[in-house]
Amino acid sequence: MIKRIQNDTLLSRLKEPRHTIQVVAGPRQVGKTTMVKQVLDEIQLPFSFFNADSVDAENNGWIASRWADARAQMQYQKAAVFLLVFDEIHKISNWSEQVKKEWDYDTFHDINIKVVLLGSSRLLLKKGLTESLAGRFELVHMGHWSYAEMHEAFGFDINQYIYFGGYPGSAVYLPDELRWRKYMRDSIISPAIEKDVLQTTYIYKPALMQQLFHLGCAYSAELLSYNKMIGQLQEAGNATTLVNYLNVLGESKLLTSLQKFSVDQSRKYRSIPKLQVFNNALLSVMSDGIDYEKAYTHSSLWGRWVESAVGCYLLEQADELDFKLYYWRENNDEVDFVIVRGESVVAIEVKSGRRQSNNGLSIFNQKYHPRYSMVVGGDAMPLERFFTGNLVNLL
Repeated sequence: MIKRIQNDTLLSRLKEPRHTIQVVAGPRQVGKTTMVKQVLDEIQLPFSFFNADSVDAENNGWIASRWADARAQMQYQKAAVFLLVFDEIHKISNWSEQVKKEWDYDTFHDINIKVVLLGSSRLLLKKGLTESLAGRFELVHMGHWSYAEMHEAFGFDINQYIYFGGYPGSAVYLPDELRWRKYMRDSIISPAIEKDVLQTTYIYKPALMQQLFHLGCAYSAELLSYNKMIGQLQEAGNATTLVNYLNVLGESKLLTSLQKFSVDQSRKYRSIPKLQVFNNALLSVMSDGIDYEKAYTHSSLWGRWVESAVGCYLLEQADELDFKLYYWRENNDEVDFVIVRGESVVAIEVKSGRRQSNNGLSIFNQKYHPRYSMVVGGDAMPLERFFTGNLVNLL
């Protein structure tokens, strides 16, 4: 069984004196519960693990009852420390206020109960954490699986990873691509949109949100103006609506839009967005009529899959390493990705066969003098090496 890097992070924090609630958050099907259970096996502390998935959302006493049970167990065992874990905590109405009340009670009475919260809805977790638990929590971000993890666990080669992405639960279905697509739609995409987005955020036009998600995934790694999006979507309204919906999809770690790099902040916000999925499986599932064989054997198509896969990796690293991700383009010259953290700027060009010639990287170097510029793919840095390297070394 794969041991993800977040395992060590959570384990080390739980060994520290009680100070903050540990919140494990991330997209669906990335192994949050599995990781926490691995930590529980290692830490050798008395604990209680409760799942709110099947609990009535309006059961306002459920959290307090489970917490009281943990205090009783701690007293019964005369334990100096006790660990309380809630999975899918966001499904309980007003959960953050209830957690705050119990946590503050323990703090005031010197009761050494450490707490871990898990949730698949980043939107609901974020709302509760910022409104009620500010200053009382630390976040452990669980992202999509990397190439190295999918290779180690399931034997993915680089091309399989580029097309099928990093959802571990879907790996068993690779021999039957039709079954894989049905699994992705029914078990990952539909719950993510219908539960994690539509049930947690007020969306005035749900059908438009779903159309935008479908369109955005199919155009991953492409520049697409809001006017063109409006032209392809039914009842799209205005660009502001689309911007807001893309922000919601971005918070849910499904689909986002990258802005153009510029030293002028106003130009960033006026730029044409570059659409980018967080997991390349979403590009593949939403690209109707393009299966693995067709994508892989068509050079220009495969080039977009490669560029999108690099974008997925960089988005994941952006969360971990705290940097901003952009693209750059002037006339016909462009740089696929620009990383910015503080004063450090790194330019990354993906050599994928999509463009016959491109002077973008050299022009960008002359204008902005990035700390590093790098070409990935083709006869430059192999994709396997890029996906398994340490991006922090460039920052």
